[in-house]
Amino acid sequence: MKLESAIPEGPVEGKWDKHRFEMKLVNPANKRKFRVLVVGSGLAGGSAAATLAELGYEVLCFCFQDSARRAHSIAAQGGINAAKNYQNDGDSVYRLFYDTVKGGDFRSREANVYRLAQVSANIIDQCVAQGVPFAREYGGQLANRSFGGAQVSRTFYARGQTGQQLLLGCYAGLSRQVGLGNVKMFPRTELLDVVVVDGLARGIVTRDLVSGKVESFAGDAVVLATGGYSNVFYLSTNAKGCNVTAAWRAHKRGAGFANPCYTQIHPTCIPQSGDHQSKLTLMSESLRNDGRVWVPKEPGDTRKPRDIPEDQRDYYLERKYPSFGNLAPRDIASRSAKEACDAGLGVGPGGRGVFLDFRDAIQRLGKNAIEQRYGNLFEMYQRITDDDPYEVPMRIYPAPHYSMGGLWVDYNLMSTVPGLHVIGEANFSDHGANRLGASALMQGLADGYFILPYTIGHYFATHKPGPVDTDHAEFKRVEKEVEERMQRFVSIGGKRTPDSFHRELGRLMWNNVGMARTKESLEEALREIPRIRDEFWSDVRVVGGRSEMNNALEQAGRVADFLEFAETMALDALTRDESCGGHFREEHQSEEGEAVRNDADFCHAAVWEYTGEGNAPMEHREPLDFPNVPLATRSYK
Repeated sequence: MKLESAIPEGPVEGKWDKHRFEMKLVNPANKRKFRVLVVGSGLAGGSAAATLAELGYEVLCFCFQDSARRAHSIAAQGGINAAKNYQNDGDSVYRLFYDTVKGGDFRSREANVYRLAQVSANIIDQCVAQGVPFAREYGGQLANRSFGGAQVSRTFYARGQTGQQLLLGCYAGLSRQVGLGNVKMFPRTELLDVVVVDGLARGIVTRDLVSGKVESFAGDAVVLATGGYSNVFYLSTNAKGCNVTAAWRAHKRGAGFANPCYTQIHPTCIPQSGDHQSKLTLMSESLRNDGRVWVPKEPGDTRKPRDIPEDQRDYYLERKYPSFGNLAPRDIASRSAKEACDAGLGVGPGGRGVFLDFRDAIQRLGKNAIEQRYGNLFEMYQRITDDDPYEVPMRIYPAPHYSMGGLWVDYNLMSTVPGLHVIGEANFSDHGANRLGASALMQGLADGYFILPYTIGHYFATHKPGPVDTDHAEFKRVEKEVEERMQRFVSIGGKRTPDSFHRELGRLMWNNVGMARTKESLEEALREIPRIRDEFWSDVRVVGGRSEMNNALEQAGRVADFLEFAETMALDALTRDESCGGHFREEHQSEEGEAVRNDADFCHAAVWEYTGEGNAPMEHREPLDFPNVPLATRSYK
């Protein structure tokens, strides 16, 4: 495996413009000759499919939801970053670049991050033109609010429905191309494998989730926009359908998997209420603009929050991080909440919660102002918990959320398999060891609208993939492997459901590879994961057949991939013998509990190569350089 990042030479401010000029082009008439398979229809996949079709490419777009507009991007709440400086508070492209590199704890690639900041302003213009109803100031100017890890207001939002509104705008553009015949949609269709012919990604094998039909599709390039893998923890803020299968199948066909141990724990989620739950609910980080986080100062204080006097409350984020206060980055805020609860200061059932209190903001601004900013979020919280956050503080606790790790890509968003491009959360490229809030939507749309449409043309112009169809022997071979794998699932006839194995794996991963890790916990995980996997393959029960609608079969395939991926994730966490961002090794912390990096040995992206079933993966390293944002101890105090 060769890691050639393809980063252009020259100052970081000019790399993207220089690269765009130097890339080879495909003329409009020739674009019609190329077929692109886009897997995923969220903000990354939907924007890529619509834009590539607008340029003239033939596009096939696949999603396992019943409609592209139900992709998980719709669940994003708080906002999308862009360096517009509408607030005239000192923001700039360079400051967004700086904040993102620092927020990622110096474990991201500078060139990619600067490009992301550079195109961020274009995203807002694009979305406004599509009719996305961003919040506006009284005079009509687009409104901004602040998010964790920033001291400026650069986050554009549509109340607490930003992901939904952005996806509907993207979906409108995609639907136009579908109507024109330039995009063919395949809903309720799941990718089960990637086909590589003569070293190039040339197609995919899918299963129709309604009929059960297995089918192959050939193309000149494959684009994965399939989201993240945080459901490896079973309980997460991700939709139940989110999984690692597409990325893992591509990994087993030769795509390097980078930094799988980098997962984000979001600090503001509704605490788990019992073992009956199948997922956790996110409460937007934007709430920390006006909500104050606190716990009682005395352990075991079970008084109602309004009965606890001000001098007996610990506003611990304001105390520990006075410069950023409640808007400390997500990894820091999450660990601080865990520390408070571990010290016996947690609130609510089991002591696994902290307060997010809007009393002061309501007194200062009035209930109507808070309702305008967060009304739908407050309503959602009340429906789930039966508590009115206008009257009593919310209870929140950290939960698995975003995956910073993903398939390795170069500057052109191409994986180590030529022709296989990976965009959005499915790749590793922009967020390092911790993602700043409101940057996920930014990256997805940047990749789909403003980066991939340039770089995929360069791939076609330089590689010139020849004609291949699904009659090729490699398609038949992979299709047979997929059929045999499904037959194996339905033939085991064990006693346990796929969900029971997923829940067991998730509990192990949360306890051992979750918010805090140790050498001992990771070694235990690496012993237990193979045991669970062996039991899965001998005792899972998949009811129904493979040639019909079968949710149990879908779930079994996804859990099987999680059981393989989890081992690489734990191995990556064990190998990275430092603390950085969301990867917190308890052995490497300061006296004040802050993460301690080891730049001498670990200032790199760890990229894992699949070496065959039963064999340990091989680690490769891409060195990371920081000439523009010099390596420094990360501080938000």
